[in-house]
Amino acid sequence: MGSISLSHVNKSFGDVRVIPDISLDINDGEFVVFVGPSGCGKSTLLRLIAGLEDTTSGTILLDGQDMTKAPPARRGSAMVFQSYALYPHMTVRDNIAFPLKMAKASKEVIDQKVEYAARTLNLSSYLDRRPCALSGGQRQRVAIGRAIVREPKAFLFDEPLSNLDAALRVNMRLEITELHQQLKTTMIYVTHDQVEAMTMADRIVVLNAGNVEQFGSPLDLYKKPANRFVAGFIGSPKMNFVDGPEAAKHNAHAIGVRPEHFKLSRENVAGTWKGKVGVAEQLGSDTFLHVHVEGLGLMTIRTDGDQTFNHGDDVYLTPDAARIYKFDTAGKAI
Repeated sequence: MGSISLSHVNKSFGDVRVIPDISLDINDGEFVVFVGPSGCGKSTLLRLIAGLEDTTSGTILLDGQDMTKAPPARRGSAMVFQSYALYPHMTVRDNIAFPLKMAKASKEVIDQKVEYAARTLNLSSYLDRRPCALSGGQRQRVAIGRAIVREPKAFLFDEPLSNLDAALRVNMRLEITELHQQLKTTMIYVTHDQVEAMTMADRIVVLNAGNVEQFGSPLDLYKKPANRFVAGFIGSPKMNFVDGPEAAKHNAHAIGVRPEHFKLSRENVAGTWKGKVGVAEQLGSDTFLHVHVEGLGLMTIRTDGDQTFNHGDDVYLTPDAARIYKFDTAGKAI
């Protein structure tokens, strides 16, 4: 079991309130991602769950038991940090086995659990190497292996892929997701990368200045954002926003259109916005056009990668009327 419940959790550092008031229920076996911009409180919230920070007020329940004041060792969770925190003088085997040795487990139990973790993470052939002889991705797998042998009720990941290059990030993202499918253990994963959040999570918590803006499945957040912040944070490239008279035509303070929800034409047709192509990013399967529209500003358009556009080309944009998002003066979705 690994259900986690937060009730009116607050955290302040002196006079600074980092987490004003958060209540969340995370189900046993769920993969939940905390996502948001730098400084939004996502790592602090994870550390509160782990017991590495004390709550200022509120309650944290793990499997229905109040663990608000319990030390980290009693909470049954295992944390994987951004830095691998491996012992450089120890082999991979000894690094993975370290928490078991500290718990005075028998050699038989240690060998069994280390072998299992190594097989699960494809590290069996690296057990006698030291960390300096491993790639970044392999080192991160060793850190995860050290967590696996503890057989925790929940895994807590604090931006574990930040130190890896782009290709390794994609590979490790897939490996962690596959690991969750194998272990069926509750996982909470902190990242500022919304692509990681969208591709890995069962549900996503979008945080902003310590507040939960929305908690739901990736598609719920993409299709039904609760407010302008979520709409602008979830989705890549970001949603385009238009304020003023154009939004008023839709009885809204502001409207939003995702880059993929435009019809693009080189010829003028009724109901279009005329613009000039600025930067065209050709990515192969897709092309992202940054179009300057007079009176509306810069718009980002996603189109077919086979199409070629040049700087200064005139284009005409027609937003899909059924996919225009509307927001009121407070930024809430209408």
